[in-house]
Amino acid sequence: MTQGVAFVTGGGSGIGRAAAVALAGDGLAIAVSDADLDRATETVQLVEERGGQAFAVLLDVCDEAAVDAAVQETVERYGRLDVAVNSAGIQGDLAAVAECTLANWERTLAVNLTGTFLCMRAEINAMLAGGGGSVINLASNFGLVGKPRIPAYVASKHGVVGLTKSAALDYAQRGIRVNAVCPGPIDTPLLRKIAADAGPQGEAMRREVEESVPMGRVGESDEVAQVIGWLASPAASFVTGTAIPVDGGFVVG
Repeated sequence: MTQGVAFVTGGGSGIGRAAAVALAGDGLAIAVSDADLDRATETVQLVEERGGQAFAVLLDVCDEAAVDAAVQETVERYGRLDVAVNSAGIQGDLAAVAECTLANWERTLAVNLTGTFLCMRAEINAMLAGGGGSVINLASNFGLVGKPRIPAYVASKHGVVGLTKSAALDYAQRGIRVNAVCPGPIDTPLLRKIAADAGPQGEAMRREVEESVPMGRVGESDEVAQVIGWLASPAASFVTGTAIPVDGGFVVG
């Protein structure tokens, strides 16, 4: 018997995959959603290899009807929804504000902020019907501080933090906790792709990122997943409305 049910967006790689595997290890059945069904299926296989229960869902978090249907399918399969991890996100193009295109701005906010909102709305409605739950949104250290040349990303992640706080107040007395995790530089496929795309400068870029972190290294997806797992658990029963940096001291450094 499972100890709960979790719906994870962006579960096909990086932090989303690590969160899905960690939550499954805690006994939850997992709906692994991602814009890449093959990667979501790979995550399901990882869960099943460890004795867990999961299924894969192809999902564009910007598609309102698809989001509602994916959450409904999760409830139909497993009977309820206890935990939601909203990890789907993109960085967008690098450009200062004056060079940021409207297309880049709209796409980045659509995925990172509107997508999180659409998922939260469906997830919270499912949790209300089941008596409560825990929502964990993936923001960023750049949801807490600024960063040049990624204005849309920074704005979207600040928006996720604000949305988290507002929802936490809305549902504090209805059994739903809502928190955000704010990862710093994490060794994910996205970070590796950024370094690879930089060509010969990639290794220097990686070193620069590591040197920006007081602990002197980038983090691992599993380190973020452990915080997510704690927020999802009864151990965090009095925690809501927080935005927790998991960043090796970057924000305070």
